[in-house]
Amino acid sequence: MEKILITGASGQIGSELTMALRKIYGNDNVYATDLKDAPADVMESGPFHKLDVIDNKALVDFTIQNKITQVYHLAALLSGTAEKKPLFAWDINMKGLLYMLELAKDTGLKKVFWPSSIAVFGPTTPKVNTPQLTVAEPSTVYGISKLAGERWCEYYFNRYEVDVRSIRYPGLISYKTEAGGGTTDYAVEIFYDAIKEKKYECFLKEDAKLPMMFMDDAINSTIKLMETDASKITIRSSYNLGGISFDPKEIAAEIKRHIPEFEITYKPDFRQKIAESWPQSIDDSVARKDWDCIYTYDLTKMTQLMLDEIRKKLVINN
Repeated sequence: MEKILITGASGQIGSELTMALRKIYGNDNVYATDLKDAPADVMESGPFHKLDVIDNKALVDFTIQNKITQVYHLAALLSGTAEKKPLFAWDINMKGLLYMLELAKDTGLKKVFWPSSIAVFGPTTPKVNTPQLTVAEPSTVYGISKLAGERWCEYYFNRYEVDVRSIRYPGLISYKTEAGGGTTDYAVEIFYDAIKEKKYECFLKEDAKLPMMFMDDAINSTIKLMETDASKITIRSSYNLGGISFDPKEIAAEIKRHIPEFEITYKPDFRQKIAESWPQSIDDSVARKDWDCIYTYDLTKMTQLMLDEIRKKLVINN
């Protein structure tokens, strides 16, 4: 029986991935961990523990005691937060990964998932249909840590046969967990402010086009990659994942179809420079070929669902 450990389970990806994996493997077999409390459904539906990923002894002890067979290692500081705390971000993002890879090597974990990001790309990367293999010269703390992490993942696979798998996530959009310090988080914030205030001040320029993905597609892609036979996995650094590409002006126009009085203004901050260093669209043909990644949500379908679900959420919380 699989015993699955999720680090960073209180975060945007972790909280939803935990619930999806519990449906597949059973509530008691998916161990959610983080330093902060998770949403109620995560904490009440199965085991939840406080765990510091840079406390190597605690990590090893927890894995052995609970007979863990697979790990989804999501704990990290995101792009906006990492720029404010670069040394702390490097510590969390790199030490945590290296401890996990060593753990997999020494204890024989079946599989490890680690998320990379479009942040591995930089100003010199081709911005349209960014290829799987291309120039990667990130200019942010977060991107540097993700690029280094990709190289470590491939090294541990080639040197020690650790079955580590990864996806370069685009910006992720979810109504369940609110924004948490990322450059693409405007695409979550905008829905809440549209409903509550009928206006939004965006921290990116109106034409800052970026690749995005609705969370359900990201979760389904992650699980599909992990369930694919190892013989079909050709990329051990990290797979490109494309999703849908749009800019703030386009998502605002889509929201106005539902909320005609909605207005958007623009006040770019330091995250605009980060966005300008990232791709506008992604070529994910290798992921499609290797494990048949498929997306369900376009901008229109995602906008409708986000507005509907956030309205329900706000009514319940009030």
